[in-house]
Amino acid sequence: MDEFRGPTSGIVELPHRLFWQPNRMINLDRPAMLAWMYETVLREAATADELRAWLDGPTLVRLWGDIFVPRGVRQAWEERHPSLRARAVA
Repeated sequence: MDEFRGPTSGIVELPHRLFWQPNRMINLDRPAMLAWMYETVLREAATADELRAWLDGPTLVRLWGDIFVPRGVRQAWEERHPSLRARAVA
């Protein structure tokens, strides 16, 4: 999780590859928008660099039990990062 150091506050613009809308600005200071961005990045990122650029490890752990991602995505992340599985059970 230490390698993930993406933004956690302020307004960011997701790349068009991750979010295909004309307005890709997201206010991460709004908790619902922060969670939504994590869901989007987890579903759409195609490279480890994209994940590292947009996800923050401690924030991902904190949000994990509340975000909605496909079952396969959740399973893969929990297998690779057991701290997420522990968080989901807690």
